[in-house]
Amino acid sequence: MADQIQRDLTGLIARELKDPRVGMVTINAVEVTPDYAHAKVFFSCLGGDAALATEGLNQAAGFLRSGLFKKLHIHTVPTLHFVYDRTTEKAADMNALIAKAVSSRAKED
Repeated sequence: MADQIQRDLTGLIARELKDPRVGMVTINAVEVTPDYAHAKVFFSCLGGDAALATEGLNQAAGFLRSGLFKKLHIHTVPTLHFVYDRTTEKAADMNALIAKAVSSRAKED
């Protein structure tokens, strides 16, 4: 169910959400509670302000939930809670540290 919500939300945000605060976001993961009451949606954004994107997505959560209801055809569609995912930033920082360590080691050899 979480994977289907992720796919459908990606399409809804790209095609139907017109909020300029959101910009280009990528849905990284969705965690749904066992009773389908709530879904935590982890996203990252390309450029733009993460705080503004979070605010815009959380304000559009009701609109996106109704769009999911039309697509999923299930009795209970979870309430959406958007959380900015810093995983890609952390990975980029880690890659930069590794590259720096490798280049300093090459200079020593």
